Amino acid sequence: MLESELRLSVLDLAPVGRGSTAADALRNSIDLVQHVERLGYRRHWVAEHHNMPGIASSSPAVLLAHLASVTTTIRLGSGGVMLPNHSALSIAEQFGMLEALHPGRIDLGIGRAPGTDPVTASALRRSPNLLGADDFPEQMTELLGFFSGSLPPGHRYEHITAVPARGNQPAIWMLGSSTYGAHAAAVLGMPYSFAYHFAPALVDDALAAYRSAFRPSAERDAPYAMLGVSVVCGESDEHARFLAAPGALAFLRLRQGRPDVYPSPEEAAEYRFTPFERQQVDEWTKSHIVGGVETVRARLESLCERTGVDELMVTTMVHAHADRLASYTRLADLAQLTP
Repeated sequence: MLESELRLSVLDLAPVGRGSTAADALRNSIDLVQHVERLGYRRHWVAEHHNMPGIASSSPAVLLAHLASVTTTIRLGSGGVMLPNHSALSIAEQFGMLEALHPGRIDLGIGRAPGTDPVTASALRRSPNLLGADDFPEQMTELLGFFSGSLPPGHRYEHITAVPARGNQPAIWMLGSSTYGAHAAAVLGMPYSFAYHFAPALVDDALAAYRSAFRPSAERDAPYAMLGVSVVCGESDEHARFLAAPGALAFLRLRQGRPDVYPSPEEAAEYRFTPFERQQVDEWTKSHIVGGVETVRARLESLCERTGVDELMVTTMVHAHADRLASYTRLADLAQLTP
């Protein structure tokens, strides 16, 4: 069985399925967070994406405020906020407010990717000159400084008081899909979340870099690693493959520059992939864990044994909300989570 100490968490993208709306997806996120809190999941994160009709979680801070108001114990956070899309001050204010309102329950997961296409990133940042991620270290310095009130002397923002961020710092995580985020997390002494679900080839290098370079900080005296993993746990292997099939079609449409709402399993079953499309899809889904309870158990055990991670953050992208709830329930049962 999975180690009893292993924590399971949820990554929610608020999927918009065929025949539903973004408002429906957000209401489903409310229902999901209450469901997984009852099951005993450790935390519930939402991810920032833009210009994707099938994903409604474009504003993590706004969504998290509502999720926090309808829960009591589960930790809530961003998985993540794409810092280059924002000013460090605005993120400090937003997440400082969340922490002040819900002390001890808020995580701020930070990433440096845009979470969208270049044109949309330009619209978010209001200038094509701001599309690079070269100033990410400076942004992190500002963000941490706004929370602590300790920007370096002479810094252009040293006299700004970020209210209510100062004194209300949430748990800050570094996210990554390469060794860049791993090194940043290690140098800053932060917990680290690696996106195994879409960058599996780099997981070993990233975790090794993080653990070997980790420097203790005021927040952490030892490394803490989490993996983002895509899981669909069905009634059987065949049932799980049926539920997971829309993900392949949604990914393909996104890669082809025509993102859409999340297709139904019937729509996915009818689609005929070309050999090249099938190759793309197979490459994308090779790290996904899809199957009945025993298949999922075996693959998760193998992944945990190989990587030695402290926590798994599970994303389950299926068309029907009821199927998503059922998958998380089966996973909680097999991991023997304590409600």
